[in-house]
Amino acid sequence: MTKENFSNARRWVRENVEFGTLLFFALGVLGFWALAELADEVIEGSTRNLDRDLLLLLRTTGDHSDPIGPAWIEEVVRDFTAIGGVAILTLTTLAVAGFFLLQNKFATALYLFAAVGGGLLISSTAKGFFDRPRPELVPYDSFVNTSSFPSGHSMMAAVVYLTLGVLVARTLLQTRLKVYVLTLAVIATLLVGISRVYLGVHWPTDVLAGWLAGFLWASICMLGARYLARRGGVEQEASGKSP
Repeated sequence: MTKENFSNARRWVRENVEFGTLLFFALGVLGFWALAELADEVIEGSTRNLDRDLLLLLRTTGDHSDPIGPAWIEEVVRDFTAIGGVAILTLTTLAVAGFFLLQNKFATALYLFAAVGGGLLISSTAKGFFDRPRPELVPYDSFVNTSSFPSGHSMMAAVVYLTLGVLVARTLLQTRLKVYVLTLAVIATLLVGISRVYLGVHWPTDVLAGWLAGFLWASICMLGARYLARRGGVEQEASGKSP
């Protein structure tokens, strides 16, 4: 490659590929690799002792039926796990879709439903494929009726809140508002996952896998939104400076 060709290629990358896109792509590849490695370790049973030790850390010594902390903490944690439930995630998705519809951003609202629906399909398929039993070391403090890996609550919380956070952030002008929205999305995702282990309904690696899968799907959705925006498939990201 000549110096001129290299210079032209570098100019094309700088003008056509955003740093944020490259960053999310790199993180997505890293997340996919980490998820594949984790799934392999779980299938081989290599994480069994670590899962057991971490789960029991959240239980009272000598009484595995009692989570650590006072009773009010258990109630708070149940509230946290609820924000990863189907009802709350559905209501949140509908609320944000309404936010876009009121701004006449019909394509973005449709894309939102497709992104969340795709994440739900992946989560259900993965659970059926791995069919990992739930923990039996402690009594459950929450109703469950599906297999354990990956954590559906953790994955769907990541899918919904991170995807919603990215799509809402695209409509905002100020960087601090974008950071605020995305930070709330991350906090909600983390709280849901931690609550699932605390309540004894998931192994820690179930939650980690759910987070990784959810982040990976949210990253793909973000890249898809940028791709479609460049081609007029969804509305463009807000640009300019607000007062």
